[in-house]
Amino acid sequence: MVPHLTTALTGPLLTLEKQILDAMPRIEHWFRHQWQEHSAPFYASVDLRNAGYKLAPVDTNLFPAGFNNLNKAFDALCVQAAMSAVEKICPDTRQFLLIPENHTRNPYYLQNVSSLKSILQRAGFTVRIGSLLPDLAQPTEVPLPQGGSLLLEPVQRQGNRLVLENFDPCA
Repeated sequence: MVPHLTTALTGPLLTLEKQILDAMPRIEHWFRHQWQEHSAPFYASVDLRNAGYKLAPVDTNLFPAGFNNLNKAFDALCVQAAMSAVEKICPDTRQFLLIPENHTRNPYYLQNVSSLKSILQRAGFTVRIGSLLPDLAQPTEVPLPQGGSLLLEPVQRQGNRLVLENFDPCA
């Protein structure tokens, strides 16, 4: 199942947009073939620039934010995609330790982490959020901008592994 964009048209389709829509089956077939031939990153995003007459990738992010901006109509597809991606890489995975970045100034970044946690939980995984903040000595609830909170727990190093108290994601 492939999601279809749900944005409202603001005018007639440009020639480039029409060509892309007309070629959608060939494009999807090409992508399917590429995924069979090459391992894709677990998750990534590509920023595209639409100049009206050409479309070009301008940036690739290996650990993008923005899970909080996903269309709720695609929730089931997001869960299915997470299950499929994890199963393909490591079918025995049962638990995740997410460690968000410390230095963001974006108040919605942790909302994004919460959304990713929710997707992974609905895919059947146990998910906990670790933090490398040096002043975090005990689990701390952090309020989120759109309501709710996220429990950040101090990460511990055990040899060459990162764990939480009573939680080893690879156990």
